[in-house]
Amino acid sequence: MQGQGDEEARDKRAFGEGLRALRLRAGLTQEQLAERAGADASYLSQLENGHRDTRWTTVMRLLRTLDATLSELHAAIVQQRPPK
Repeated sequence: MQGQGDEEARDKRAFGEGLRALRLRAGLTQEQLAERAGADASYLSQLENGHRDTRWTTVMRLLRTLDATLSELHAAIVQQRPPK
């Protein structure tokens, strides 16, 4: 049986992979996205690799920078989420 920690880790990875997919679709490097969004490139790397949580305001700032919608992020996450 998987615990809540396993599920949270899987969710972080799926979010990060979805974010990466949107960034690549936009043709940006991590450094370019970080600079445009006013974030640190190492923080963005940690997000994409599923090692960090983020705040809602940061998610929205990244989406605005990527010219992406929450719906597009959701679709990217669903595509990336590994089966349970």
